[in-house]
Amino acid sequence: MVRYLCEVLEVSRSGYYNYFKEESLQKRAMKHQADEVVKEVILKAYRFRRRHKGARQIKMTLYHQYGITYNLKRIRRIMKKFGVICPIRKANPYRRLAKATQEHRTCPHMLERQFKQGVAGKVLLTDITYLTYKSGKRAYLSTIKDAETNEILAYEVAASITMEIVLDTLKKLKKLKHLAQDAFIHSDQGFHYTNPAFQKLVKQMGLGQSMSRRGNCWDNAPQESFFGHLKDETNIKDCETLEDVKKEVKSYMIYYNHYRGQWNLKKLPPVKYRLQLQEVA
Repeated sequence: MVRYLCEVLEVSRSGYYNYFKEESLQKRAMKHQADEVVKEVILKAYRFRRRHKGARQIKMTLYHQYGITYNLKRIRRIMKKFGVICPIRKANPYRRLAKATQEHRTCPHMLERQFKQGVAGKVLLTDITYLTYKSGKRAYLSTIKDAETNEILAYEVAASITMEIVLDTLKKLKKLKHLAQDAFIHSDQGFHYTNPAFQKLVKQMGLGQSMSRRGNCWDNAPQESFFGHLKDETNIKDCETLEDVKKEVKSYMIYYNHYRGQWNLKKLPPVKYRLQLQEVA
């Protein structure tokens, strides 16, 4: 019977008997114990600041927060073995709720997807997304992101999607001191960004303005990427009130800017990467 089963499973008989030897059983038990130790270390990084993470985020968190270096393959093996589940990105179904009127004006496409231009605070990306919380209620999040460092420079959370949400976000950006002299803000051609009030404030702040081609999602891909990470890594759906949503978003922004390492930023968080760029300059 053993010979037949080994032939069916394409396993040698010697390998089958060796698997059940006392020495082999002890080796597997020791390896499992070692994996248990590694699992606890990985879980510390996985739960760091209450933000669940994938393998690459865990690797960077272990290095920056605990001074531990693990091979990426090892982390993935342990996660798979013990069922440590990585957040899965979801498609963003958000669509604009209003159309531009005749008095609204579009702007030239200055970006041409050249997101990384080697200067912090030059290319600023802005967009709005929705956040669904308890009982299907919705809040809206407006952000301005530095395309070079991925840092969220300004944001606003509101219960409605009126013009105030983008104007208030711009006013918060106004307080920053590290924007480049030739900085410009890039968006899609949504109602808010073609609105005269928004364009007037942008001009008053000495910023240039750029807009994506209509219907081309790739022109503002980094912003969509950030929104995807935020929705995967926060607990917005458990928030009871708008104030709870604001607290959760604020907590995540601190984590994202100061602690969440990014693979394409030399594995540094956005703020540390910006400071490094400024030191070189």
